Amino acid sequence: MSNLILAVFLLAGAQAATQETLNVVVTTGEAVVQRAPDRAFVTIASEARAKTSREAQRLNADAMSAVQQRLAQAGIAKDAIRTLGVDLQQEFDFPQGRRVAREFVARNTIEVRIDDLARVGDVLDVSVQAGATSTSNVRFDLRDRSGAEREALRLAVVDARARAEAAVAGAGRMLDRIVKVEDARENAIVMPRAVMGLAKADASAAPTPIEAGTIEIRARVTLTASMK
Repeated sequence: MSNLILAVFLLAGAQAATQETLNVVVTTGEAVVQRAPDRAFVTIASEARAKTSREAQRLNADAMSAVQQRLAQAGIAKDAIRTLGVDLQQEFDFPQGRRVAREFVARNTIEVRIDDLARVGDVLDVSVQAGATSTSNVRFDLRDRSGAEREALRLAVVDARARAEAAVAGAGRMLDRIVKVEDARENAIVMPRAVMGLAKADASAAPTPIEAGTIEIRARVTLTASMK
C-alpha cells in the first residue's frame, strides 16, 4: 500500500513539473553601450646594446631613467607608471652552423596611464625625445568601467523582458513573473584602435595625432519567466 501511495506522489510531482515547464518562456536579451574613453595606456620601451652585460644594463637604466624623468616633467604621476618587463640577453650569429657571440641587449618596458586623452601624442613624443626606442600598444579604457558594464547588463535584461512579453502576447498569454535571469558573462569591451603616426623625435614637430574613437560595452542575458 505504501509503495502505491509513493508512486502516486511521484506521478503527481512529475505532472506538476511538466506543467510548470510548459508555462515558462525563455528569451535572450542583448545590449550595447557606447562610451567615449576617458583614459589611455601606452607602452614605452628603451633598449641598449654593449659588449658586456653590465654595460648594456647600465646604458639601458640610464635611458629609461631619462624617459621617466621627462614623463615626470610632463606631469605624469609616479603611480601612473608601472614596469612591464626588464630583459637582458646576449645575441648570437650562426655562420656556417657555428654559434658566435655578439653584443648584449638590455630592454626595459613600462606602461603609462594617461587620464588626459589630449596629451597622449605629447607623451609619446617626449618619451622618444628622451631616449625611448619604441612606443606601442596604445589602448583606451573607461575610469568607471564597472558602471558601464552594469548599464549594459540592465539594458540587456530590459531587452530580454520585452522579448518575453512579445512572445507570450503572440501566444495569447500574459507574462506572470520573472523566474530567473542569467548573466551570460560575455560582457566585452570593444577597444577602439588608436589612429597614430610615428612618435616624433624632433621637439619642434607637430604632436603625434591620436584619435580615441568610441568604446563599446556588450552584455547578454538569458531570462526565464512564467506565463498566465
